[in-house]
Amino acid sequence: QVQLVESGGGLVQAGGSLRLSCQASGSIFSINTMGWYRQAPGKQRELVATVGRDGSINYAHSVKGRFTISRDNAKNTVYLQMNSLKPEDTAVYYCNSDGLVGNYWGQGTQVTVSS
Repeated sequence: QVQLVESGGGLVQAGGSLRLSCQASGSIFSINTMGWYRQAPGKQRELVATVGRDGSINYAHSVKGRFTISRDNAKNTVYLQMNSLKPEDTAVYYCNSDGLVGNYWGQGTQVTVSS
């Protein structure tokens, strides 16, 4: 199994920045892809960004150029640097891992962007 613990959410004004962190523990050797998803009230959970063990990266169109995902394999941690935040970025952000032992989710961290 894999355990994921997120941190770094909060309240920020539009145009501001936040950095999310997600540390993995457990069967970390089995993890291939790590990423971030978000879910706004009344909406489905959606992909924000993913990064593979090989460094391959995928972004949602809505965050390209504003968000940057990175991964530190030595620390078993994935980061999401969020710049130029917009009110529509308000959501609960979830860390995700996918690999040989399955797909896992963190508990989520709230990001609120005020206008």
